Amino acid sequence: MKKIQIIAAIMAAMTMGTLPASAQETDGNKQETRLTKVYDENIDPMQQIDNAVAKAKAEGKHVICQVGGNWCPWCLRFAAFITSDADISKVIDTNYVYIHVNYNPRKSEGAEKTRQAKAMLARLNNPARFGFPVFVVLDADGKVLHTQDSSFLEEGKSYNKDKVLRFLNNWTRASVNACSN
Repeated sequence: MKKIQIIAAIMAAMTMGTLPASAQETDGNKQETRLTKVYDENIDPMQQIDNAVAKAKAEGKHVICQVGGNWCPWCLRFAAFITSDADISKVIDTNYVYIHVNYNPRKSEGAEKTRQAKAMLARLNNPARFGFPVFVVLDADGKVLHTQDSSFLEEGKSYNKDKVLRFLNNWTRASVNACSN
């Protein structure tokens, strides 16, 4: 169902030339809010991951790669969701280097971009099989610890705060290390 919604949203966005909007309810009134593009489509994803891993190692954190793209309304909804909630933002800021790794399965971008995309997917253990967004947790050495299917975090047209916090808290460096001792 999510994939059908994504395809429909992409087609609608292509037709209108804009990104889909999300509806938020405030005191019974629906307001349309534009979703902010968070993916840099020009960056080399392998370099982006390398930089995040180096930063995580220096800071004693893990990395979360949110793989998706500006074409994906669920990807942009998640980005808005986590930045608008103080509890979630605090868990992320304290425990993770969080990056948005661009991937567009439907766009032909030339040989170099295609090579980069394939290399990135292979490095992250081919997470695209879960749909988008998909979250890949890396340790400070760049090893994949976990791949999270975002559909398990959804609620209605958004995400469930308790489920998102549970995911984030279960994959912190302290939580993973406590289980391995």
